[in-house]
Amino acid sequence: MFSKRKTKKSTMARKLITVSDMTSIPSEQYRTIRANIKFSQPNQDVRTILVTSSIAGEGKSTNAANIGVVFAQEGKNVLIVDADMRKPTLHHTFYLDNISGLSSVLSRQSTLQEVIQETFVEGVDIISSGAIPPNPTELLASETMTSFLAEVKDLYDIIILDAPPLLFLSDAQILSNKCDGTLLIVNTGVVGKAAVIKSKSILTVSKANILGVILNNYKIKGSTYEYYYGKE
Repeated sequence: MFSKRKTKKSTMARKLITVSDMTSIPSEQYRTIRANIKFSQPNQDVRTILVTSSIAGEGKSTNAANIGVVFAQEGKNVLIVDADMRKPTLHHTFYLDNISGLSSVLSRQSTLQEVIQETFVEGVDIISSGAIPPNPTELLASETMTSFLAEVKDLYDIIILDAPPLLFLSDAQILSNKCDGTLLIVNTGVVGKAAVIKSKSILTVSKANILGVILNNYKIKGSTYEYYYGKE
């Protein structure tokens, strides 16, 4: 295995409930999501998973990080890629730097080995977004991105990609066609039904393999559960 860039490790990362409280209800729900992903495609090898939402502020990055963690807790070798080269946040979640990353690889300024960072979560590595480029859509649509995905699949069991929201940008639509499966994050009370329907239509047009929908902040009546996974 090549040497990865090492950064100062934190004892706790913000928003990682699957690390801070593994016995909590949300953590159990993330394990349910992990199981549903595996069982939803019994005849397909789903290894590259795109996580997106309709609009900003629905919790896609938090979900991407926690889903990656629960796969690692199962013993998988996981890479989480911040493919949101417009408003990246994953490096903050894991307290890592964002000096170089995906944009550096796609623009051929860095090698893959130079941008992979270890996290304090065993089995989880991160590639941050890197510097915000002037042409993120073109970089994500390039053959270099396709080659990047093929290369990381040789190194990791599961690759989670955190993508920009679907509406108003084509980045996630492009990536959904390149990945094995897509998860749509829907934050109850934040996004309207029409926006969700439009997002599904966009993914359908791009021939995305929609694995399912994750509802954030959805309270089941008579229960304290606030996370729910719905199969598409």
